[in-house]
Amino acid sequence: MTARAPAPIDLYYWPTPNGKKISIALEELGLPYTVHLVNIGAGDQFKPEFLRISPNNKMPAIVDPDGPDGAPIPVFESGAILQYLARKTGKLHGRNERERVAVEQWLMWQMGGLGPMAGQAHHFLKYAPSMDPPQDIPYAKDRYRNEVARLYRVLDTQLAGNEFVAGDFLSIADIAIWPWAVGWKDKEQTLDDKPNVARWLDQLAARPAFERGTALAADKRSDLKTDRRAQEILFGRQG
Repeated sequence: MTARAPAPIDLYYWPTPNGKKISIALEELGLPYTVHLVNIGAGDQFKPEFLRISPNNKMPAIVDPDGPDGAPIPVFESGAILQYLARKTGKLHGRNERERVAVEQWLMWQMGGLGPMAGQAHHFLKYAPSMDPPQDIPYAKDRYRNEVARLYRVLDTQLAGNEFVAGDFLSIADIAIWPWAVGWKDKEQTLDDKPNVARWLDQLAARPAFERGTALAADKRSDLKTDRRAQEILFGRQG
């Protein structure tokens, strides 16, 4: 009997660093998926049908029609999605418990550190000064720029003795960190003193799955420095 092909995973996506984590992972894992664009600049994340999948009104999210026991399952939060996909396939998560611990701690480092800090740095360095009225706040710019620099140094030290973040194998930790780390110029960072990060960024960028996952809907993003409506939706007060 011929094995049934897996049903495509529904990917709710917009081309941001968090979104790219999941498109890259799906490409690396060779899992079929159907893309549903969630235009966060237009407010798609607040639509009731999306909130039923992602109640925190954030993308990415997935719905796997072949979830546990064959029943569909929605998953939101990019880190949780990566862990789910790794468990589902038995890939990108380490070969034993020691490796899995290494993967998970660096995944948490990205979720709790690099992602939030780099996001704030990007906001205060790139977007806030162009808002109406301008919000050019030197303390915030210095605070987040400096913290991102510290985190890049931590990453460089880890990569000095490892080909990949968690060891000698590609994992969901690399996939989580790379989309945030690759934008170092926008965070006003330098790689001149971080050769290991530079090597790792280039190494992963050359992988076809990273290239495909990064290219997905890359032309859809608006310029948040000039799109006032998107600024209000993304940066305004939401009840």
